[in-house]
Amino acid sequence: MRIGQGFDVHAFAAGRKLVIGGVTIAHDKGLAGHSDADVLLHAICDALLGAAGLGDIGGHFPDSDQQYADIDSRMLLREVGRKLAARQLRVGNIDATVAAEAPKLAPHIPRMIGNIAADLGVAPARVSVKATTTEQLGFVGRGEGLAALAVALLEDV
Repeated sequence: MRIGQGFDVHAFAAGRKLVIGGVTIAHDKGLAGHSDADVLLHAICDALLGAAGLGDIGGHFPDSDQQYADIDSRMLLREVGRKLAARQLRVGNIDATVAAEAPKLAPHIPRMIGNIAADLGVAPARVSVKATTTEQLGFVGRGEGLAALAVALLEDV
């Protein structure tokens, strides 16, 4: 078994859609980033890559490469899944948390879990997504952006 952890943050930006866990959520701002800035999927990709000993998302999908400009992060997650399969690794489970004061994420979590499970070819029961606030502390609490933390367990096939 192999364990990895991932962490990502993105600032809010006007004129962008808000995508978390592959779900577009109605909000007055989206997240700034080279891709769609899906903070949750980026943290999960980092956790999976870390568990596999493959570095981080920036090493595989650099923001200096125009082919990743505004890319759907679900495509990145699927590519990470292919990299794991090529190394004969499978997802044991993923546990992730998104820190956000707004918008409320609970209604969207089932779809997020479904997207992540589908993209990685695992049962939804192997994916946990939670949301929390920071009690109005820090950049998340001030409504300046979002953060996500993920832990992944990989198993040798």
